[in-house]
Amino acid sequence: QLQASGGGLVQAGRSLKLSCVASGSILSIGDMGWYRQAPGKQRELVARITSGYSTVYGDSVYGRFTISRDNAKNTMYLQMNSLKPEDTAVYYCNAYVVLTSPRLGYEYWGQGTQVTVSS
Repeated sequence: QLQASGGGLVQAGRSLKLSCVASGSILSIGDMGWYRQAPGKQRELVARITSGYSTVYGDSVYGRFTISRDNAKNTMYLQMNSLKPEDTAVYYCNAYVVLTSPRLGYEYWGQGTQVTVSS
C-alpha cells in the first residue's frame, strides 16, 4: 500500500514537503507520481518520476515543485516551494509496484493528503 503524508495549512509563498511510502512485499517500484484534486475539479498530474529518475511536471507547478525518490526506502517526495492558493487540493501519490509473491505488478493509490494554501 501507499501512505502519503506531509500536508497541512501554509501561507502563500511558503514551502511544504510531501512524502509517500510504499509498504508490503515489494520486489520493485516502477513509475511513481503525484496527482492533486481540488474541489469541483478533475484530478490532475502534478509530477511523475520513473525508476530511472526521469521527471515530468504539470505546467502549473513547473519550476516550483521538485519530485524525487529514494528507492532504498521505497519512498517518493514532493518538495513544494512558492506555494499559491491555487495549489490547494488533496494530493494523491501513485505507483506501479511489483510484488514478490505473486510476482505481479499493480497500480496503487495513496489515501491523499490535504494541502491548503492561504492568501
